[in-house]
Amino acid sequence: MMKGFKVISFLFVAFFVVAFLAACNSSSTGGSSKGVSVGIVLPTKDEPRWVQDEQRFKDALADSEYTTEILFSQGSSAKEKENVETLLNKGIDVLIISPHDGEAAGAAVEAAKKDGVTVIAYDRLITNTDAVDYYVTFDSIAVGAAQAQYLVDNTNGSGVPLYLYAGAASDNNAFLFFEGAWSVLQPKIADGTFKIANSSEAIALQDKPELTRDEMSKILGQVTTNWDPNEAINKAQTHLTAAGADMKGDVAILAPNDGTSRSIADTFAADSEISSYIITGQDAEKASIQYIIDGKQSMTVFKDVRTLVTDAMGMAVDILDGKTPETTGTYDNGEIEVKAKQTDVIVVDQANVKEELIDSEYYEASEFTGL
Repeated sequence: MMKGFKVISFLFVAFFVVAFLAACNSSSTGGSSKGVSVGIVLPTKDEPRWVQDEQRFKDALADSEYTTEILFSQGSSAKEKENVETLLNKGIDVLIISPHDGEAAGAAVEAAKKDGVTVIAYDRLITNTDAVDYYVTFDSIAVGAAQAQYLVDNTNGSGVPLYLYAGAASDNNAFLFFEGAWSVLQPKIADGTFKIANSSEAIALQDKPELTRDEMSKILGQVTTNWDPNEAINKAQTHLTAAGADMKGDVAILAPNDGTSRSIADTFAADSEISSYIITGQDAEKASIQYIIDGKQSMTVFKDVRTLVTDAMGMAVDILDGKTPETTGTYDNGEIEVKAKQTDVIVVDQANVKEELIDSEYYEASEFTGL
């Protein structure tokens, strides 16, 4: 009986030795001991851009020793915070987050910082908190300026009705896009090239080359689309219904992104009193590239998210490897100057769509008709 007990005791001890060695071995591999090195939180699955980013993030770490998990917040700050907590419980070392609401995301990233996690804001800045370490972004002011410059360069005559639309007031980028656009449009409003058609707040401020945040908020309050194509349709219909004949004919439209641009373009095209329109966009969404080919959308600002994803993941891997990431500037988030890495943007219209998007292998020619 005693002999059997000794055998069982030996096996029991051996089991725990093996388990201990296995645990030690697992913790020495790349990434955290809980299995997720980089946690990524994206704002929604309802826009093609973010679904494409999901796969590109996965591909970026495919040949790495590090692991990632990607969660979507579906336009909810509460879900966003829950997603961050889920990733923290999985032991992430780096958090990459594109916030639904730049200010509301502060609570989520502050929890991450308390856990010693490095926070990288992705594409959208998180504001009014010191819990952001880095920001990977396109030059959002340059995006707005490029959209506005396209309207200026492709407008003839004077007194051209100008319809202004913007993104969500909860998204800091919407302010940066508008700031860039206003810097180019305002002189052309002042000299009579354009006349503002759909914002009394913008008309009241049309003599100011630079706007404060509060002044931009007043304008955005009237022309926001909340990045929602359906809301963009409703806004455009309301504005066209209210517009007199002098605000129709040949018009210029500042639309903030491709999803809203297509909706606004369709609405203006359906109005028999609109002779022609020039309309902007951004993101180079596949549907909008077809619209550009078909002459239904004038341009888009191509932000090559392949580069942005590479920059974000490169920064994350540097952090995991104990290196200091490369940055190219800073952004004031209302609390601190956040170190940033910027990626260039490209204007795409019918003239260069093939060169920029097909020849660069961002899309395949077979995905479009009439190219």
